[in-house]
This record gives sequence, C-alpha cells and structure tokens, in this order.
Amino acid sequence: MAILSVTQLNRYVGFRIKEDHTVQGILVRGEICSFTRNFRSGHCYFTLRDAESGVKAVMFRTQAQRLRFLPEDGMAVIAAASACLYEKEGTFQLYVTDLQPDGAGMQAMAFEALKKKLSALGVFDAFAKRPLPFMPKKIGVITSDSGAALQDIKNVIGRRYPIGTILVYPAQVQGVAAPESVAHAILAAEKGGCDVLIVGRGGGGAEDLQAFNTEQVVMAIYHCNIPIVSAVGHETDWTLADAAADLRAPTPSAAAELAVPDMHQIMQQIAALQKRMEMTIHQHIVQHEQTLRRFSDRLRMQSPMHQQILAHNQLQTLIQRLHRCGRKLIESREILLRQQAARLEMLSPLTILGRGYALVYRGDDLIRYAAQLSVDDTLIIRFSQGTATVKVQAITDETEA
Repeated sequence: MAILSVTQLNRYVGFRIKEDHTVQGILVRGEICSFTRNFRSGHCYFTLRDAESGVKAVMFRTQAQRLRFLPEDGMAVIAAASACLYEKEGTFQLYVTDLQPDGAGMQAMAFEALKKKLSALGVFDAFAKRPLPFMPKKIGVITSDSGAALQDIKNVIGRRYPIGTILVYPAQVQGVAAPESVAHAILAAEKGGCDVLIVGRGGGGAEDLQAFNTEQVVMAIYHCNIPIVSAVGHETDWTLADAAADLRAPTPSAAAELAVPDMHQIMQQIAALQKRMEMTIHQHIVQHEQTLRRFSDRLRMQSPMHQQILAHNQLQTLIQRLHRCGRKLIESREILLRQQAARLEMLSPLTILGRGYALVYRGDDLIRYAAQLSVDDTLIIRFSQGTATVKVQAITDETEA
C-alpha cells in the first residue's frame, strides 16, 4: 500500500473531480448565505444551501463584475458552476461563473430594485407626506366596486361622518390591467375635486396585491395632489403603495376611520368647548365688573362732590372736637373757680366773724391793738350779722401788765 502525502492526496482528489464531467459546467439551485465580497480582490465568497446541505462557493472578480444584481443573504439563485477541490485547504467548493435569481427570488429582487429606485427619487420621504383634511366634503374611494372593502368603507363613513359625500371610482385591483386601472381612477378622482382619497382592496395573496407594488400605481399616488390613505390587504400586508401614500391603514375599515372624523366625538368636543367658552366669558364678565366697580369707587372718591362731603365731615368732626374741648375747658375752669372760691371763702373775714369774732373800727381804721385807742373814742364793732357803736371807757394794755 502506497503512502501519500496530504498534498498528493488533495491533488489526486482534485484531479479526479476536475476530470468528472458530471460535476463540471453544472447548474446548482440554492439559497445564498454568509455572502461576503473582498473589496481588494473583488472576489465573492458565499455558501449555497438547501433544506439539508450546504456547499461553499467562490465567484471571481471577472465573473462578479458581470452580475446585474447584488447578491444578498436569503436570495434564492441558480448558479452556473464547476465543482473542485481547493488543494491548500482540502476544501470542496464550487467555482461559480454566473448567478441568476430563482423564481420567487427574481420577484424579490425586482421588488427590491424598484423599492431602491423609488426611494432614491424621494417617493417614500416623510417630509413629502401631507396631512389629511379635518372635515373633508368629498371622500373618494378607489377599489373594486364588487368587493367587500367598498361596503366596509361605506358603512364606517356612514356611521362616523354622515355629512360627507362618498365618490366611488371603480378600478380593477388585481390582474394585468390592474395597475393602469388604479392609476386612471386616481387621476379621475383628482379631477373630481375630492378632498381625500382611499386607495386599496381587501386581503389576498402576494400575487393578488402585485398591482400595488408596480411603479405605475406608486407614481400615480406620489404625483396625486390629493392626500391619499392606503389600505391594501390585511394588517400584515405591506406594499410600495402603502409607503408612497400620505397615510397607511391596516385595513379598508381602518382607512375609513382615518379619513373622516367621528361626528359624535366632534359634537361632544363642541359641547365641551361651548361650556368652557361660557365659563370663560362669565369669568371675564365677573372680572370686568369688579374692575369697573373698583374704577367707579376711585372716580367717586376723586369727584368734587365726594371731596366736599369729606371736607364737610372733617369740619363737623373739628367742630365737635372744638365743642368737646370748650366744654372740658369750661368744666375745668368751673372746678378751679369753685376751688378758688372755697379758698377765698375760707380766708374771708366774714367767715372768721361767723365763728364768734368781730372787727373793731374807729372811723375807717381797723383797730388791732388796745394801745391804738383812747378813752371816749367812739368805735364801731362789726359782727357776722350787724354792727354796734360803743364808746371806750377804759383801756387795758396786756403788754404792760
């Protein structure tokens, strides 16, 4: 038995694979994963997988430059390749010379390509979205005239907003003619003077919703001058028309609720606002009445008549104070006079005479000492009541005794 080196073994296996035409120039179907591109060399490295197995693959720069799409993980492709063995690592791999999207993968690629194109044009930009009118007069509905979506929209608008006018613009919503039909209906609704549009259809599969992923419908929505609510499919469905519309609704019924207000709520809001307005007006009236009374009081206080009344009241007060002061002064003087009179009365000779004393006069002279007298002098004695005339018969001087 021969002994082979690793290099010899790998080279032999690689040669046998290369010589086996069964695995050379073949087509392999699989899903791309772990895709990387070496930006220096330009080579692409990835793995092709199916439900049970995977195989490494290499696509050199020369072949990669000819690709018309950018491979991404999860993309289903058909690869034109040849099997080989990378001797240095002993790795079995495919040398890929071309890649083509496979079935649904091709549709996904076309969808992504259109999405990128429209995004670059600004079709999905948030600043381009327009607000919906608060109370639209005319509500345009673009959908199939035989579908349940139209009846749902009518029921919701009729219940929430009975004053609005519903204008239906029938359109095919699936099939080959659907994109052109929807685009024409949008143009007709725009010419019809609608205030808001509801564009959509009921649920369905991906193929049923394909018309709303076409460039014709998306650009018709983007160029329409009327705000548009998109309602395509069920809540989990999403289309390019949803992204281009001014507002997306999960269902046609939800679109109707977004497009028009609820009149019952509006009436409740009006009643609440009216009550607030009445309360505010009442508060303003009360405040102005208080201000008016305050200014009236200030004006009355500054009027000549009020000043005259104040002066008159002040004069009356001063007069009353003067009278009180006069009475007090008189009373105090009366008390003082009575006190002085009492003192004077106590010092009066008459008072002394009343206690049994008498005054002796000789003519007009008051006699105080016996030495002032002579015998035979005529004297007048004054008592407290009455007088008496007497003649001096003898004189006794107590100082001499």
